[in-house]
Amino acid sequence: MKRIFLSLTKCISLLLLTIAAGNAAAQTLSDVPALLEPSGTQYFQNAYLANAAMAGIDTGLHINAAYRRQAKQMTGAPETRFLTVDGLLGKRVGAGLNVMNDVAGLINRTRVAMSYAYHLPIGKEGQQLHFGLSLAMNFQRLDLSHLNGDPNDPTVGAFNRRDNYFEGEYGMAYTNGALTVQAALPNIRSMFTNDKTVNGGTIFYSAAEYRFAFEGALESITPKVCYRGVRGYNNILDIGVNAAFLDNVLNVMALYHSSRSFTAGFGVDVKKTVLIQALYHAQTGGYNTYNNGTYEIGAGIHLFK
Repeated sequence: MKRIFLSLTKCISLLLLTIAAGNAAAQTLSDVPALLEPSGTQYFQNAYLANAAMAGIDTGLHINAAYRRQAKQMTGAPETRFLTVDGLLGKRVGAGLNVMNDVAGLINRTRVAMSYAYHLPIGKEGQQLHFGLSLAMNFQRLDLSHLNGDPNDPTVGAFNRRDNYFEGEYGMAYTNGALTVQAALPNIRSMFTNDKTVNGGTIFYSAAEYRFAFEGALESITPKVCYRGVRGYNNILDIGVNAAFLDNVLNVMALYHSSRSFTAGFGVDVKKTVLIQALYHAQTGGYNTYNNGTYEIGAGIHLFK
């Protein structure tokens, strides 16, 4: 029975990723470069940001937040805020809240998602399969307080009267203590509709990492490879590594993105409870004329472990 279940799971995963990849090639070009750059904290600090299956993947309550802003201080420069709360509710059940707010010029976009995850043991050595589902609402509005024009313009009112957008997210993962393999569809609805006015970011997400443990000042090295499909853009490959030192008190990470950009940063973990991350994102190739990258600060609190 277990073999049948695992085979079925693999088939479903391959089918979902195949459909998503085909859908990615059919999208129109997006002109919002910031959407090509997810929060840098999702790679090593907060995997739940990218995959609902990671909600409550271990014991305790986890609260993570991040703030990102362009390095060049121009009027209307994009600012993005992330907040997640997740934890293990029962023996195998996890839940989470995932909130993102993105402000660029007059446009204010907020996404709020509630997640359910199920963590299934499949071996005696810590092997597990993880399944996650999120239901989310997207809200987009124009901030009239910064409008340089007629606030009674019919097009402005029409934009703010648009319906909020409902979407779903599905994710899976396999872990065994050292190896983690993930696959996720952040917006299932976009696969079956022609609506190109919302989300506009990742169509599918996949990742694999392996943690090599050591004895001494160098605690571990974790190389990671991600492959993302982005609406209206070439699929993006992310390759990087995270190194942890001094019993995980200090970490240093770096990633290269095939969009001709990179992410680098470092973090400090205080008593395995409070984690602070500082990150720099070099601007996506082709857009570095307009700004010189973004800075991001992330913070996490881990309670009741």
